[in-house]
Amino acid sequence: MTSLPEPSLPKLFSLTGKTAVVTGAAGYLGRVFTGALLEAGAWVVLMGRGEKLAAEAARLRDLHGNRAVDVEVVDFFDHDAYRRGLDSVADRHAAIDVLVNNAFEFSKETGFNDPSGRVDVITKDQWMRALESGVYWHALATQVLAERMAKQGSGSIINVSSMYAIVSPDPAMYEGTEVFNPPSYGAAKAALLALTRYTAAFYGRRGVRCNALLPGAFPNLGGGTHNAPRNDEFLRRLSDRTVLGRYGEPADLKGAIVFLASDASRYVTGQCLSVDGGWTVR
Repeated sequence: MTSLPEPSLPKLFSLTGKTAVVTGAAGYLGRVFTGALLEAGAWVVLMGRGEKLAAEAARLRDLHGNRAVDVEVVDFFDHDAYRRGLDSVADRHAAIDVLVNNAFEFSKETGFNDPSGRVDVITKDQWMRALESGVYWHALATQVLAERMAKQGSGSIINVSSMYAIVSPDPAMYEGTEVFNPPSYGAAKAALLALTRYTAAFYGRRGVRCNALLPGAFPNLGGGTHNAPRNDEFLRRLSDRTVLGRYGEPADLKGAIVFLASDASRYVTGQCLSVDGGWTVR
């Protein structure tokens, strides 16, 4: 067996010269992922829907320059259009080195923070929409781009799952509030871990790695969305529940995403990296 060269530590974490695709790039965590990848030197392709994506792309171009940011506007629920968008992105770039499967539908339609999404009444349509956005969107992107990566002999796929893929939400967290995490979310995120292992096993010999990132207790403080907390008491409960005594800030994910995207994790595949303040250790 031929040993790989041993690069310096800074080079291991560098993404200079690499192209990364991020789905749901204008979302609460998607913005963190794109920013971190750009800071590490990558050219980043933002995929998402509508005006929000265009605004985020303009902001990032002001910071990093037009040549560092590409955009593909797509409706993920239109699967044919989504596939065409992925093909178009791959055709525009010499190589796709990183895929961050981050998009998810946080809305009443997936059961978030609405009485219709509780476990005793959640509908089949809400279940299917959560599984579609939480699993199939990632499977389709992997199906298209992993083959491109395999042909070039390298690539890193990062599936953004959740701590709720491995533990259940605590009902006591939500007592007396209007917010809650529906069963459809944890089920979809758990299925994504199986997809991660399967992808890692089937593409490893062709040079493609696949890992999952499991964020936990990252409340969307931007407000105005279905996954945003609505009172300070709920935020206090989140903080008290973690080992570190605080909920996560978006910047807490920057190191993890760059680690999984870069050669710093070149011997890591099929794994689940929890970034949850110690939530899942007890």
